[in-house]
Amino acid sequence: MRAVIQRVSRASVVVDGGEPRAIGPGLVILLGVGEHDTLDLVPKLAEKCAHLRIFIDENGKLNLSAVQLGYSALVVSNFTLYGDARKGKRPSFTAAAKPPLSVEAYELFLAEMAKQGLADLQHGEFGADMQLTLTNDGPVTILLDTDQW
Repeated sequence: MRAVIQRVSRASVVVDGGEPRAIGPGLVILLGVGEHDTLDLVPKLAEKCAHLRIFIDENGKLNLSAVQLGYSALVVSNFTLYGDARKGKRPSFTAAAKPPLSVEAYELFLAEMAKQGLADLQHGEFGADMQLTLTNDGPVTILLDTDQW
């Protein structure tokens, strides 16, 4: 699995033209599931994302997590994290997991994130047309790839 975690001052997602699902300060997490991923990776990835120390402490160091600060998270599924553009100019997405694995992993990730102690958890909808708006704070953006664990 791949997760792009962005420290944000605010963010929102609009699903299929509906009402915005918004957070204040916290994390935006784009989650991609690979074709060879397994569900046993999900709890560890969720815990790592929620407790990633990417917020500034009183000494100006990246030393605090969203959970410690009472912040929120917005999670959006994103199969394009598995885009491969090594050949040609049109990315291939064959390495991205297909349903049912991709859906199960995304839903389990949301359930695991809900257990982490965040102030609020908002999310997009798997496979939906979504418009994501965010203000990246810092900017701070971290990539986690479970293949590298």
